[in-house]
Amino acid sequence: MSRGSILIVGGGIGGLSTAIAVQKKGYDTTVVELHSDVHSSVYGVGIIQPMNALRALDMIGVAQDCIAAGYPARRWGGLHATDGTFIKEMPGTPVPGVDLPPMNGLTRPKLHEILTSHAVEAGVTVRYSTTFTELKDDGDGVDVGFTDGSTGRFDIVIGADGVYSKTRGYVVEGEVKPYYIGQSAYRVNIPLLPEIDSIILQASEEGMAGLVPIGKDLAYLFYNAHMETQPTPESGDDTAERLREYLAPFGGFMGRIRDEFITEECDIVLRPEESLIVDAPWHKGRIVLMGDAVHAITPHLGQGAAQAIEDGVVLADCLDKHDDLEAAFAEYTDRRFERCKLVVDTSLDIAEWEMGRKPGFDNVAATDHVLEVMAQPL
Repeated sequence: MSRGSILIVGGGIGGLSTAIAVQKKGYDTTVVELHSDVHSSVYGVGIIQPMNALRALDMIGVAQDCIAAGYPARRWGGLHATDGTFIKEMPGTPVPGVDLPPMNGLTRPKLHEILTSHAVEAGVTVRYSTTFTELKDDGDGVDVGFTDGSTGRFDIVIGADGVYSKTRGYVVEGEVKPYYIGQSAYRVNIPLLPEIDSIILQASEEGMAGLVPIGKDLAYLFYNAHMETQPTPESGDDTAERLREYLAPFGGFMGRIRDEFITEECDIVLRPEESLIVDAPWHKGRIVLMGDAVHAITPHLGQGAAQAIEDGVVLADCLDKHDDLEAAFAEYTDRRFERCKLVVDTSLDIAEWEMGRKPGFDNVAATDHVLEVMAQPL
């Protein structure tokens, strides 16, 4: 017997993970995604799955497929100086009672394929090229108009529609937007070399470069570049020549990667880094928010997708525990807010350190602290 109907706005990592979680709790779940298919909603090249993300995915039966398709590392990574000299080991923090790797690297398209497959297998309805035009919460349900002209009525609406969430306007008073932090991230896929067996971080005075394994024969390089002006698709700044200029100070292994693989033929992704934390409550009536809609996280800790996945698992658990929606949504926010805020704030601290604005800041200690907190129960 169905426990009710749920509409999830947004078919990204958080939306699909939530769909699987709530469908398995007995809800009839529909996901609407504005893009035309699973691939068109994927931005970037690869994704870091820390152990807390894998734990949450394991709770909805998805982790092992991700590990099989990705690169499960035996440690989190290591930090190196600009010239390549090794500085410090970053082993990661184990989650008690969980037999999962400290980190798994995976391509974003593959992760979306896995999540979509599990969602459909669980009975979730996924509608592409569709979003809502209006939401009307009358207290007993939410009437929804869709962009294809159809309508529907749902018991709950979950806004998983990203940084520039349209659903957020139905929950949060006033105009709330993310802000550009002054950094943008270059990412480019490269072949997996034997040395890239975990995350490799290499710092310079201008920014942080890194390498992440994301498959049996694939890795990606990232560089967090200090840019006062937010780049746009028209800015023309996503060129191999510009990235090579940013990587020019690096020696050692990163210098080798730059010289061998950053060529004009590279398919380089350049994304501005934006941040946001929305004050509680994260719900109003029968509409509730999750993921980037309430906590946009810069990539410095690899926790953006992890926190969205955790949101979905916790929200499903709270709905399962409470018949009263107000109680369920209140517990969901209580369990999530401080955890997400720590990740948002620490990621910003690391960004400020990378841009030379926090001298003496220990980014390794900060990262280890977040990983230790993330290992705690959800």
